[in-house]
Amino acid sequence: MASLVQTLQLGSGKLKVVVKDTIDIQDYPTTAASPALASIPVATQHAAVVENILDHDCQIIGKANLHELAFGITGLNNYTGSPVNPKYPDLIPGGSSSGSATSVAEKICDFSIGTDTGGSIRLPAACCGIYGLKPTFDRVSRQGVLPQTSSLDCVGPFANDMSTLIHAMDIIDPTFDIQKTQINYKHPTRIGVLRVDADNLVWKSIEQRIEQLGNIQFEPVDLSLFQAAYKVGMTLISYENWRAFSYLITTGKLGGDIRQRLLTSAQITSEEYEKAKEVQQAFRQEVDQLLIQFDALLLPTLPIIPPQISEVNDPLKLLNLTSLVRPFNVSGHPALTLPLETVEGLPVGLQLVAGQNQDEKLCAIACLFEPNKGV
Repeated sequence: MASLVQTLQLGSGKLKVVVKDTIDIQDYPTTAASPALASIPVATQHAAVVENILDHDCQIIGKANLHELAFGITGLNNYTGSPVNPKYPDLIPGGSSSGSATSVAEKICDFSIGTDTGGSIRLPAACCGIYGLKPTFDRVSRQGVLPQTSSLDCVGPFANDMSTLIHAMDIIDPTFDIQKTQINYKHPTRIGVLRVDADNLVWKSIEQRIEQLGNIQFEPVDLSLFQAAYKVGMTLISYENWRAFSYLITTGKLGGDIRQRLLTSAQITSEEYEKAKEVQQAFRQEVDQLLIQFDALLLPTLPIIPPQISEVNDPLKLLNLTSLVRPFNVSGHPALTLPLETVEGLPVGLQLVAGQNQDEKLCAIACLFEPNKGV
């Protein structure tokens, strides 16, 4: 089963969970689906998020496959085998958390755990037609997660519906409490619709869902630093991944795409990295200011319909695929994708973004977008 790199039988609870293979599970190696880490020693203790899962009457049934070293957006992996997108088998599963997304989409687990550094939860969730949440940065513990340090990476859940996604957050984040957020139905929820470039098919699907909703006030908005944040996001990711994984270059075992990506990352200077951090801070403040006026922001998750597997070697098809998700790794705000479809039955992700540490509010608002549902 290509969704998993390893099947497990850990815990005896009712809820079945799959965990991305960048997250430590005691007595199992954390290989990040890379041949360069195939002989790594087993983890000596559980990651904090795994401890929380096992403490809540759950059963971990496997470690999820991924794009090697979580450093890619297609989710394909020549070493471990590539997860198949269950609902849309001709399309990429999305990366890097491809196995976490496909294991939920094919319903071999109740929820799964992935990580999101530049869209790695939201992108595959959108590709596979499921829900995915990137929590506020540092909201869910990264203790025991590869790489050990990151200024962008977030641990978060995938699920097939909002109720399960919320329950997953209850489990992995001890501070999460959906009951402390209640939507005031007497006053319209205000959502800023971010003006961004996306295909007409994508926007049409989102507009159709918006038209079905009542008691929500939608207003067009802009973020002047949005494109700048997207660009510096790759600088931050690449610089930090080089620091984390450069030692693997000499093994000669990295996949060709990952090796080249790391070597390119080596060219980023500390001065460029520090300038990127300045843009990060300015963009975070801009998003904070906008979210004083609005309960949430709305935009597509992906700017296009997910590419077909046959198109992955076409750079134009992958160019800017993370352009609408990566900025919110840079800002650190919680962001959630929920599934829509075009009239032709192709996947579209609708992305919602809320204020820092307003993950409960974000989930409550997302419930309003589910037909005939609410918190």
